[in-house]
This record gives sequence, structure tokens and C-alpha cells, in this order.
Amino acid sequence: MGFGFDRIGKWSDELEFEVTADRTKAYAAATNDPIPEHRSGDLAPPVFAVVPIWDAIVAAMSGVAPAGDLLSVVHGEQDMRFHRQLTPGMVLRSRAAPVGIHPKASGTTVVVKVESHDQVGLVVEQYMTSFFRGVDAGADGRGETAPPHKLDDAVKAGEPVAVISQKVDDDQTFRYAEASGDHMPIHLDDDIARSVGLPGIIVHGLCTMAFTSWGAIQAVGGEEPRKLARLAVRFSKPVLPGQEITTRFWAVDDADGISTYAYETTNPDGDVVIKDGLVEIRS
Repeated sequence: MGFGFDRIGKWSDELEFEVTADRTKAYAAATNDPIPEHRSGDLAPPVFAVVPIWDAIVAAMSGVAPAGDLLSVVHGEQDMRFHRQLTPGMVLRSRAAPVGIHPKASGTTVVVKVESHDQVGLVVEQYMTSFFRGVDAGADGRGETAPPHKLDDAVKAGEPVAVISQKVDDDQTFRYAEASGDHMPIHLDDDIARSVGLPGIIVHGLCTMAFTSWGAIQAVGGEEPRKLARLAVRFSKPVLPGQEITTRFWAVDDADGISTYAYETTNPDGDVVIKDGLVEIRS
């Protein structure tokens, strides 16, 4: 069975999720988030926005990729656009649709778009790109690609406007699994992680993204989480528990009430773990 090109553009049913202070505070604690509004439960951390959408993504992906190839999939990119920040008490209705399937030299990408609304209107839009390593789609690419957020080499050649270092705890993956609901064994079982060629337990990519989100709010967002408009990353290499990560931010643009910054995150060896990072801050 090949990729389900006929599924492109077909939305899942809307699924409800109530945002509660207990869940958002647990997520903040599990990602070492120091932002006061996140710690108190007044405001959800930005990357918490992935928690309400997983069932919609699973529904949207049903029949898109060959079942036998699901073990080859890795999370390639995540792009979040915040029309409003999530707050406890919101009842979100989320739907998802595969919007693009694209063959690459070393595999195939599937792009899924997700929309989350409350009773007022659209709250968050997200694009999730999954990469099926070594799997040929067997056809030309169709549909949309995810919105671009590539870090320009000329920008990277300049001096960063901010640099922030963050320590990942030894037990980070276990705490994140509980708060996020992501219990994939490569994040929790050393033997299983090694059996698939990893050096051991690796940190969830979205946990690393969450670290960079509060780092961005501190470093370039004026410590005002309500002004975050967009956060986009490409996952490049796993982070290991106990490592320190360093994120560098470069100013890109300041127009139409939005300040745009590019960023990149590295591990202690200088390897890039998050590339093509982009953050937009409202004035």
C-alpha cells in the first residue's frame, strides 16, 4: 500500500479539549519554564498547543502513510502561529488535514495542517511536517509545502542579538512524558533507544522546542509571553538528558508591528539540534 494522496485536503472531525490550569502548569514545570504567567497557570506555555491536537493529527494521518512504514517516521518540523495565547478555561475544537505529500532524495515528507478554535474564533494554526526516512512515495509531490522559515546564511554570519544557555535535566524526558502524554519508548527506555541506533534515551523534540520558546520570550520577547505571534523550528539532531543547549538569536525584520528573529540551537559539542528557528513578536 502506498501513500494516500487521495487524503490530501480532507479534514478530520473536530475534537474537543479543555485547557486547564493543572495541565498547563504541569507542562511548564516539565519544561523548566520560568515565565511567571506559565508557572502560575494564568497562561499556557506556547508549545503546550501541541497537547490538544494529537488525536486530530492521528485521525488526519489515518490512511496517509503505509502502516508498515510508521516506524521510519521522525518529526521534521513544527510551525505554530498564535492568534491568541491559550488560557485555562478555553474549550478548543481542533481539526487536522494532510495538505501535502512530497518525495525527497532520502524519503518522503507529509505536511499536516491543524486549526484550533474556541467559541470566539481561531486560536492557533500549526503545520507539522513528518519525514519518512528511506520511504519512496512512488509519485510526484502533491499539495502544499509547509510555510518557509529557513535561516539565511547572511543573517547567521552576523552577530547574534542574544544568546541563552539552558540545562536539560537528567529526568527531563520522564517529566515531559507525563505532562505531554508522549510516552514513546525512545524517550523513556535506554535499551529500546539503543536498539534503534540512538545513543540512549533522547529528549522529545517538542520538549527542546519548548525550552527555546521560553528562551525566546526571555531573550527577544521582552519577557511578555502574550506578544508571541509565531514559533517555527526544524528538528536537526536529538538532545540528550543532562546536556546544556545554547540558542543564538539574530534580528531579521521589524515591520507591520512584528519583530522577526531567526535562531539556532546547539549542544555542547556545537552540533545543531534545532535549525531554521523563527520567532515573531508583536509590538
